[in-house]
Amino acid sequence: MLIIGCDYHPSVQQIAVLDQETGEYQELRLEHKNGEAERFYRKLAGRPVRVGVEATGGMRWFERLLGELKLELWVGDPARVRAAAARKPKTDKEDARLLLRLMEENRFPRIWVPTLEQRDARQLVLHRHRLVQTRTRAKNQLQALATNEGIQKRVSTQAGQAELNQAALSPWGRVRRQDWSELLTELNQRIVPLDQALKQQAEQRAEVQLLKTHPGVGPVVAAAYVATLCDPKRFANSKQVAAYLGLVPQENSSGKGRQRLGHITKQGNSLLRGLLVEAAHVAVRYEAEWKRKYTRLAMKKNRSIGNWDSTTSSSRNRTRSPVRMQSSLGSPVGFS
Repeated sequence: MLIIGCDYHPSVQQIAVLDQETGEYQELRLEHKNGEAERFYRKLAGRPVRVGVEATGGMRWFERLLGELKLELWVGDPARVRAAAARKPKTDKEDARLLLRLMEENRFPRIWVPTLEQRDARQLVLHRHRLVQTRTRAKNQLQALATNEGIQKRVSTQAGQAELNQAALSPWGRVRRQDWSELLTELNQRIVPLDQALKQQAEQRAEVQLLKTHPGVGPVVAAAYVATLCDPKRFANSKQVAAYLGLVPQENSSGKGRQRLGHITKQGNSLLRGLLVEAAHVAVRYEAEWKRKYTRLAMKKNRSIGNWDSTTSSSRNRTRSPVRMQSSLGSPVGFS
């Protein structure tokens, strides 16, 4: 087998190549822009090849290329890869050699990678979320404009919009009102089909329907949760899920002293973490049990930290149910 340690960058990659059958070794620097990297890997099509690379952004095309050529791709945890380095100097060549050595010694810290279909499902949730964020900014700009003109009604209502449209503004104020109003209308039109697509996906997936039975969880939160976790069997317990989403506290404990816990790590998917907080806001309003828990935490700490802690507990419950509860068909429901 041919094993390749690949130190990937957006415009170039440094590789260390070892043929395990002949012992032949070489180091190459491949450019992306001129197609040099693609030509190199296409020549390897049909051979048993394994490529090891650290997890990084901007290499979707590279993954598709290797998938098309039937070449095996291993993606490694960057933190664990760096921890395995025996030398402090860090260069592209040293990184490629390190990745090759870890694969050769069966110590490569391989991580789970979602499929193209799973990533496409994430794109739907992310795209809708970004458009909703932009729509919120547009609403805030119009509301600020209305407040400055002494309008007491919310511009999100028809009465507020009518009053803002009739207000006598300065020339550039009218331009501002028109631009944000047109943008808001366009965003609403673009978000509607995305909401329909999310609703359709929710109706087709049993795990999303099950998650929606939890307080505060709607189709958006449920779809984002399923798209992010994908296969829950890769987690041993709910604590690992909370750590994967960055909802566990940082720990700085050593010696015989007491345990010291800080703020949450905020590692992992920030979009889902924010959606879970929104779900916790709804849960504490309508569920007496969650409200008591949140009130107690808010009195001990503060309201924002109380919401994070409530979200951590809520995410554990949401993780536990889809994995362990039985569906109406009698088989475990998973995020497959």
